[in-house]
Amino acid sequence: MISRHRSAAPVSALLAALFFAAGCMAHKPADTGMTASSKPAPASGDRAASAASPSGSRLSRDEIAASVKAAMDPDANPCEDFYQYACGGWVDTTTIPPDRPRWERGFTEIDERNRAILRETLEAAASNPGSDSDRKKLGDFYASCMNEEAIERAGAAPLKPALDEILKVADLQSFMGVSGSLYRQGVPSIFQVFVDSDQKDPDTNIAQVYQGGMGLPDRDYYLKEDADKVKIRQAYRDHVKALLVLLGDAPAAAAKSAESIMVFETGLAKVAWSQTEMRDADKTYHKIDLAGLQGLTPHLSWGAFLRGAGQPGVTQINVATPSFFEGADAHIAATSPAVLRDWMRARLVNDAAPSLSKAFVDQNFRFTQAITGQKELPVRWKRCVTAADGSLGELLGKSYVDRAFGGDSKKIALALITDVESSFAANLAGLDWMDDETRGRALEKMKMVQNKIGYPDKWRDYSSLEVRRDDWFGNTVRAAAFEWNREAGKVGKPVDKTEWGMTPPTVNAYYNAGGNEMVFPAGIMQPPFFHRDFPAPMNYGGMGLVMGHELTHGFDDEGRKFDGHGVLTDWWNPTVVGSFEKAASCIEKQYSEREVLPGLHVNGELTLGENIADNGGVKQAWGGWKSLEAAGKAPSPLLSGITNDQLFFIGFAQTWCSKRSPEIQRLFAQVDPHSPPELRVNIPLLNFPQFAKTFHCVAGAKMNPANRCEVW
Repeated sequence: MISRHRSAAPVSALLAALFFAAGCMAHKPADTGMTASSKPAPASGDRAASAASPSGSRLSRDEIAASVKAAMDPDANPCEDFYQYACGGWVDTTTIPPDRPRWERGFTEIDERNRAILRETLEAAASNPGSDSDRKKLGDFYASCMNEEAIERAGAAPLKPALDEILKVADLQSFMGVSGSLYRQGVPSIFQVFVDSDQKDPDTNIAQVYQGGMGLPDRDYYLKEDADKVKIRQAYRDHVKALLVLLGDAPAAAAKSAESIMVFETGLAKVAWSQTEMRDADKTYHKIDLAGLQGLTPHLSWGAFLRGAGQPGVTQINVATPSFFEGADAHIAATSPAVLRDWMRARLVNDAAPSLSKAFVDQNFRFTQAITGQKELPVRWKRCVTAADGSLGELLGKSYVDRAFGGDSKKIALALITDVESSFAANLAGLDWMDDETRGRALEKMKMVQNKIGYPDKWRDYSSLEVRRDDWFGNTVRAAAFEWNREAGKVGKPVDKTEWGMTPPTVNAYYNAGGNEMVFPAGIMQPPFFHRDFPAPMNYGGMGLVMGHELTHGFDDEGRKFDGHGVLTDWWNPTVVGSFEKAASCIEKQYSEREVLPGLHVNGELTLGENIADNGGVKQAWGGWKSLEAAGKAPSPLLSGITNDQLFFIGFAQTWCSKRSPEIQRLFAQVDPHSPPELRVNIPLLNFPQFAKTFHCVAGAKMNPANRCEVW
């Protein structure tokens, strides 16, 4: 983003849930409305004005102007802290809703509005399914999730078949077989498996196998002695113990098992790769066949795993983190079957907890609280809407698109992309670190980028997914199996270029290096990023910058390694690579010097790709806006005393107005490849000379420094 390209490593289920709409990186990022009774009171005219105005509806100039003005702090000096100037009013009058660990004028506010729209669709389908089979499927799925009485009656009983399977684990052969069976049901294993294009042959799908097995957000949570990590490790032990007690274990036995599980997972953490290491596409490409994978892990029967997972024919595999698998193989072989069974039970119940009775849900949330600082569990309907979007997203997305992305929204968005791409091409000529030969290849790659706007041209077929109105837990298991079979069945087959990795209501976007494509769901093309009635400078500063960001991902430190066909290959002249790395190191150092919280710095290496994309996105969007202005299509100024050029930068900054709990700030500093929102505004702008000119910043002001960094 706002999300990184999909060749990146997957994240844990917990992080995926937290990162939705944060603009984070995940292999297939997803996630992402409200009644008057449950909605937080508007913090300003901004929230009230935009809450009922998806991009397909209409907004007046007065409404738009009031929204922009209410978010600003006119007393702040834009040349010293532009984020405060653009967002100070919003920050001062906004509180984080208790059911969120963070609140953002862009992502989470849009998500609330989107979720309200989805809720109306699902409740209508649940109360009156009619004769349409897709509508009935949506209604039955939602109704089963909302039936708390039936879920309470069931208690932990839905887990019994899986728990009985786990009891059969007596050796490594049975461990792998049962792991495969559970993986098909959505239960995490010691590794993560997903399907994506072969990085050297992007027209063909292969299985991608990554490290896994850890219940904490990152390996460093097991290995570092920071006070917050020590505290979270203890919270994790308490969490695992509580879950096992809910399964019927005696407290003393559960505590002993929790400690054994912590020791086992710490062993996996010791051989795991860092977040930064997994960003390198060259280092994470190791294509081998099934026999090669078996040779890498002689104690682990992959045949048993694949048979258990119902996909014995999978043979084309990329092992992203080979040294992890070598180390994990020895570690698992040295672990007793009793500990492996306990670990599997804990993984099962931890994954299933949100779909079980209240005691499990509440315990799951207590652990989430410890990591994020979130004060309250979201109400039931919100969780059920999110679950429906995750399992039936393209069925649900059809109605969302009709309501929230109508009129000429898609036409305007396509024009934005065209202008942004033209700006990127024009900017190439001014990059003195790039030679003409590589410049020509970069231009060729840019021209080959495929753009997906709003929603898929071909909708997914869910006809083989069975949904029962009286079986919530069973629906979640069958939905997981449906998705696993759909994905795994693609291995060895041609890549479907029409497929999307996000659902239409998702408040995010991504660049996919293997497909050389940019994808912009209708969910993010909403205020404050985009509206059909916004003045052009706001659309270019908001959605135009998102588009420039994603386009720049095709040329960041990861994306630049893929050519226009999506092939991982070295297409740069060697001398230019050195020049690029020098320019990128300036960005890395610049961000690493900034603090998230006192004493806690940004990881400039982990966030490098996103920071390059943020800085490039500003330039590309600005160029697009100026070309529109040069064509005589500039509107009259929206606000007295603020020029269109200034509104461009204000519109950009106001998409990032944000408040976050200290806990989520610490977590994101460890694992999120994006910098904090205020830095995503201020640093790209202080690096961009046109910003200082627009706001008449004197030399030496914080937003007009003597030394700047520039890559694209």
